[in-house]
Amino acid sequence: MERRAFGLPGVPAVLLWLVLVALAFWVTLSGLSIGLGFVLGLLALFTLLGFFVVQPNQAKVLTLFGRYVGTERRNGFYWTNPFTVRQNVSLRIRNFNSERLKVNDQAGNPIEIAAVIVWRVVDTARAVFDVEDYAEFVAIQSETALRHLAAGYPYDDYDGKSLSLRGNPDEVSEALARELATRLRHAGVEVLEARLSHLAYSPEIAGAMLQRQQASAIIAARQQIVQGAVGMVEMALTQLSEQDIVQLDEERKAQMVSNLLVVLTSERGTQPVVNAGSLY
Repeated sequence: MERRAFGLPGVPAVLLWLVLVALAFWVTLSGLSIGLGFVLGLLALFTLLGFFVVQPNQAKVLTLFGRYVGTERRNGFYWTNPFTVRQNVSLRIRNFNSERLKVNDQAGNPIEIAAVIVWRVVDTARAVFDVEDYAEFVAIQSETALRHLAAGYPYDDYDGKSLSLRGNPDEVSEALARELATRLRHAGVEVLEARLSHLAYSPEIAGAMLQRQQASAIIAARQQIVQGAVGMVEMALTQLSEQDIVQLDEERKAQMVSNLLVVLTSERGTQPVVNAGSLY
């Protein structure tokens, strides 16, 4: 787990370094001890290696002889043990745009899918020491999670009984983000957002699936038209009966229902035919 590293503010450390340099010159020039002055000079040069700068939204991971000693997240100029090795880790928010993956959905249909993952490092120790390359780890795990997600949902749900990739983008994105959070926490990475950026049938079945979608849309529209027409016919018969406008026997009601349904459900405008004689 990440912990704070030892680090002194840089400005006071520089002042102490200047005092050490001045002392080395004074000892050497005064003739007190040339050897001591030489040692103090080497010490002053060596302590220069302990100074480092942390940029905004950056962190320094410090190791001492192969052992993790802490992370410095504070921005600014600092001094630490010159023997430590300092590795830079970016804390900035990053985007990963996956390639268009060709996978099979829950129904076995080949589809193309891609996603955009927004992430950042929150635990520098895990990001550096638990995985070989945390950026590559994010890329591989994102594509793996995306493949698993696509196999768990149908591309489209024609019955309206379950979630689908195309019909429920928000729910699918939340499921992808949850799975990624589980996979990437081992690398000290936080997933801020996950969204599908591309979703389509594979070219070899795109034409056939488009015809299926069009047929489903036509059927749904026809059902709506028929339901509306039946309601209008029922309303017309009810009002004629309640207001006692005309008395119709069962045969005439059937004739009227047939004519109204033809008029209301026809794709084209109908031409009325006026019967000037008796209906019988």
